[in-house]
Amino acid sequence: MVIELLKFKIAAEMRETYIQKDAEIWTTALAKYPGFLGKEVWINPNDPTEIIFVIRWATREHWQAIPPEELEAVEQKFAAALGDTYDLVESAEYQLRKFPYA
Repeated sequence: MVIELLKFKIAAEMRETYIQKDAEIWTTALAKYPGFLGKEVWINPNDPTEIIFVIRWATREHWQAIPPEELEAVEQKFAAALGDTYDLVESAEYQLRKFPYA
């Protein structure tokens, strides 16, 4: 399993709208691709301008197989819905480490 971690800074008053639009636009779009296992939304109780998405993929190959032009089209739709209210501040990839049984 592979984790795609995305951290965004948003206008505090836009947090709930951002989360709802993300579910409506991004999560719906990603869910149609093979290998998408799910998505979690993490909010910082001490900073209402921070949102972290943890997106689970079966394999890195599944995640990377999404055509860039399709991702760009989804991003344009999302940006049109929310305007200039968010910034991607961190993007990372993590892989599940499986330990052999002794």
